[in-house]
Amino acid sequence: MSLTWASALNITVLLLLVAAAVVACFTLPVDKFLKDLLAWIDSNLGPWGPLALTAAYVPLTILAVPAAVLTLGGGYLFGLVVGFVADSIGSTIGAVAAFLLGRTIGKSLVVSWLKDYPQFRLVTIAIQRSGFKIVLLLRLAPFVPFNMLNYFLSVTPVPLGVYTLTSWLGMMPITLALVYVGTTFKDLSDVTQGWGEFSKTHLIKLWLNVKIWMALHLRQSSQLSLNLQ
Repeated sequence: MSLTWASALNITVLLLLVAAAVVACFTLPVDKFLKDLLAWIDSNLGPWGPLALTAAYVPLTILAVPAAVLTLGGGYLFGLVVGFVADSIGSTIGAVAAFLLGRTIGKSLVVSWLKDYPQFRLVTIAIQRSGFKIVLLLRLAPFVPFNMLNYFLSVTPVPLGVYTLTSWLGMMPITLALVYVGTTFKDLSDVTQGWGEFSKTHLIKLWLNVKIWMALHLRQSSQLSLNLQ
């Protein structure tokens, strides 16, 4: 099937975004940039800082750039409650932005990436039957990286409202864990150079324990849909 000019333009735009993300991750000091951004927010924005932190998630998520530094920084700068609220809202808005991009101008390219994977069809069928439970399970269990899952789900039949709510709920455990770790840091440099008093190993254990506990509560109700053939 030949591509229309509109489809070709959409694919070109998304390819450029992907290329920009790859270049940023492998050639640019992304962590240093994010640390400098956090320092600027801390020094200049005062009460507007949490709002700026929230907004920073959108371009990073669209470009599939890992934003854990921002999440940790939210805990360091604003404490557990405000940091969690800002990070949780920001990551959700970013996920929705990537979802809408994948559902509109990037749809042709995302579908072309996934069409050769039979699991994609099975998950699509499962979402048609139990969209809320399946999407929440995918968010809770680390089957697919966060940024890739945004685009994967954009070409499934999940409604935007369900996607938004399940993304927000499903990302809460890891967001809360990272924000808590951020509150233990003594200096902003710990955000990129170390884990302060809370080691990576302890963070991973906490994250996995919380996600496994929540995923087990969903497994029984979603198993039938996931086993559809």
